[in-house]
Amino acid sequence: MFQGTFTAIITPFKDGKIDEPAFRKLVELQVEGGVEGIVPVGTTGESPTVNRREHLEIIRIAVDAAAGRILVIAGTGANSTTEAIYLTTEAAKLGVDATLQVTPYYNKPSQEGLYQHFKAIAECTNLPIMLYSVPGRSVVCIEPETAARLANDCPTVQSIKEAGGDPDRVDALKAALPDGFPILSGDDPLTVEFMKRGASGLVSVASNVIPRPMSDLVRAMNAGDVAKAQAIHDEYENLMNALMGLDTNPVPVKAAVALMGLCQQEIRLPLISLDAANMTTLKSVLTDYKLA
Repeated sequence: MFQGTFTAIITPFKDGKIDEPAFRKLVELQVEGGVEGIVPVGTTGESPTVNRREHLEIIRIAVDAAAGRILVIAGTGANSTTEAIYLTTEAAKLGVDATLQVTPYYNKPSQEGLYQHFKAIAECTNLPIMLYSVPGRSVVCIEPETAARLANDCPTVQSIKEAGGDPDRVDALKAALPDGFPILSGDDPLTVEFMKRGASGLVSVASNVIPRPMSDLVRAMNAGDVAKAQAIHDEYENLMNALMGLDTNPVPVKAAVALMGLCQQEIRLPLISLDAANMTTLKSVLTDYKLA
């Protein structure tokens, strides 16, 4: 299940509400782009600023639009264990294939606290769980030993998304985790390096804009064609860097999708749209790739 490209899909808004027609079109583009799945209501989907009703509505639309053609791995993590359990159990009722569980943010748990948090969620669901370590946003990371404890003690814990920005983490995780336990890159520009070290796929921001190239890159790596994958990386590196570097994710990628005419450029506070200088830069990059 956890091999390939999974798009951390944006949530389009219009007049303060979920733009369902636009969201369905975005899901369709992902299907056409050859990705293995989508991850709705992750960080890229603005999970911190949707309420519980909206959170579950986004998941419902994603499942319905995907219609079994690609996997839906719902972001249902939280910094409250009870909230994560609630969202996960409700998402299961909506028919998702798996769940993404981010490290609790702001309250800064210890490694034992992380273990107990994820274990409590795992014990309340039959859904496969992808752990998500992203210290740049949550301050704490999932140490390899903690990931290994969870993998060994919780049958539903079946993969980890590593977004710490360091390819060496793949080596440490592989050394600690059971053989074959899937590790996915959480950083588009590092995907080739992660997969050289044994990662099995990617949870991608860039695939919101270029699903086919990103899915081709990951397939090439999984087929052992490093040269092809590296060539795709080199071709799209400037775009990947722009989407992740011009502002906080998901500000640039949502702006890019809007510039492509696929949704409104509406983002929720406290995030704000790209400033004029960065918007000019993004337009130039998209024009170079004939995307806008």
